Amino acid sequence: MVKKRASGDYEELVEIPIDSVSLEGMLGLPEGTKGIVLFAHGSGSSRLSPRNNFVAGILRKAGIGTLLFDLLTEEEDMVYSTRFDIDLLTERLILATNWLKNQPQSEGLRIGYFGASTGAAAALQATAMGSSSIFAVVSRGGRPDLAMPHLSKVKAPTLLIVGGFDESVIGLNQQAYDELVGERELIIVPGATHLFEETGTLEEVARLAAEWFVRHLAAKTAVF
Repeated sequence: MVKKRASGDYEELVEIPIDSVSLEGMLGLPEGTKGIVLFAHGSGSSRLSPRNNFVAGILRKAGIGTLLFDLLTEEEDMVYSTRFDIDLLTERLILATNWLKNQPQSEGLRIGYFGASTGAAAALQATAMGSSSIFAVVSRGGRPDLAMPHLSKVKAPTLLIVGGFDESVIGLNQQAYDELVGERELIIVPGATHLFEETGTLEEVARLAAEWFVRHLAAKTAVF
């Protein structure tokens, strides 16, 4: 079902068929969409994540479309080990990306990934495996180190955002940063913990992500 708002924006609840399962998602397209970002949620999270939905709202205000969807079914997510199956998450993300490319609403738009926690590893691994189709990646409090063997193949501009108090993850992101070979940036948000729950910190993540995606996605139509 497609819902058109007074502003000219579109929202559509979608079902993404992948192998033997169907994954639910919400496709949001602002009027004059400049590009589109798929959200790869972290372990134990979903398309209903208030943090990712907040970031998605800021991206749409900046003219970037968003697709928030679940990489796992409810039953799969109940199995703890499945949440950390990066290969499975990567495969799902690639298949969802292929589905998106074939939708008339998003045809020709440049595509980016926004990944959180383990979703960041899946986003980077998927980018490495289909780098010509992905034009930008942003990781929020991510675990890019879980995709370490693939990072040298990532060609898309990559922004790593980490909280200043998330000390162990800062080190893991620094290791991943050193392995990346393309355009890359590591930004540490002062006063933020892993979930960016402190006042103003998630807003800073959203601002940084919007700037990154507008810079790299707001171009002429992509050639796949």
